[in-house]
Amino acid sequence: MTQLMPPLDDLLVSEEQASNLTYFAFAKAHNAEPALAPTKASVGELPDVLAGRYRIERLLGAGGMGAVYRARDLLSEQFGDPDPYIALKILSEEFAESPDASALLYSEFALIRRLRHDNVLRLHSFEVDTDCQRAFITMELMRGLTLDKLLCERPLGLPWKELRDIALPLLDALAHAHARGVLHGDMKPSNVMLSEEGVRLFDFGLGQAEEGILPGLPHLSRNRFNAWTPGYAAPELLEGQPLAASADVYGVACVIYELAGGKHPFRRMSSTEARDGQLERELHAPRNLPKRCWPALRTALAFDAADRTITAAQLRDAMGATSSLLQRLRLRA
Repeated sequence: MTQLMPPLDDLLVSEEQASNLTYFAFAKAHNAEPALAPTKASVGELPDVLAGRYRIERLLGAGGMGAVYRARDLLSEQFGDPDPYIALKILSEEFAESPDASALLYSEFALIRRLRHDNVLRLHSFEVDTDCQRAFITMELMRGLTLDKLLCERPLGLPWKELRDIALPLLDALAHAHARGVLHGDMKPSNVMLSEEGVRLFDFGLGQAEEGILPGLPHLSRNRFNAWTPGYAAPELLEGQPLAASADVYGVACVIYELAGGKHPFRRMSSTEARDGQLERELHAPRNLPKRCWPALRTALAFDAADRTITAAQLRDAMGATSSLLQRLRLRA
C-alpha cells in the first residue's frame, strides 16, 4: 500500500518542530501509540456539568488562552460541604483544538503544584472530561479584587502602607516561585488578586520551569501563541528571547510602580517601544514610594536584561527595609 503520510518520527524532526517543541509535545515515544489529541471535530461544546461532578455556574474571566468559571462541586455538596464552590480553568476552544492543549494545561498545573506559598493560588486537581474531550484544572475560588480593578478605583495610586501590604507578599510569592525554579511569565495587575485571605498570585499559563526542574514535562514553547502582555513583558520576551526570572522582575516592577503612582511607568506602551523612544529618561520615582526604595525599583525596570541586576527576593528586601536598616547596611558595605 502506498504510504500517504510520512512516519511520525519524520514529522517530529521537521524544521518547524525542531525549533518549537510545543507541537505534538507528548508524541515522542518510538514504540508507544501516540496519545489521541483533541481535534476540531472531536472537541465538544462545554457541558453544564464537567466530568459528572462540576456544575458550571458562570464565567469569572477570560484571557488570551483560557477561561475561568465558577463551579459547584456536586460531590462535595452531596457530602454536606457548606462551601462546595470552586474555580475551574479550561482552555478556550481555539487552543483546545491544538494537539498539545492538554499538555499545555497540565504544565501549568504541574508548575503551580510545585509551589507551597500562602500568596500563590491553591490548586485542587487536573482532570479530563472524556465525553467532550476537554482537560481542566480545579482550584480555590478567590473572592476579591484584581489589581487592575483596584487601580481603576484608585487612579492616584495607593498610600505607602497599603502599597507595602500588597507589594511585599507579591514579591515574596514571586521569590518563592523563582527559588523553586518556576517562572511566572505574565506578571501584570490582572493576575494578582486581593482576596479575602490576602494577596494571591495566579495564572501561570505562560510560565515555565527552569532547566533541570520537572525534567519529565515536555518543553512547551509559548512563543507561537504570541500571548505576552506588551505593557508588562520585558523587551527580551517581545523580541523572542527565552523566559527568565529577570523578565518576571521587570513585570512585577511595572505593577508596583503603577500601584505607587496610579500610572504605568512607560505610558502603557510596549517595553520595546518605550525603550526605542528612550522613555527611561522621563522615569522618576512615583509619588507614594519612599525614596529609599526607588533605586531598587529603578534597577528592576531596566530595559536591558543585563542591567536588571536585582532578583525578586532582593527587591522584596529593599521594599521591606526601613531607613535605619538601610543606613546600617551602607555602613557595613
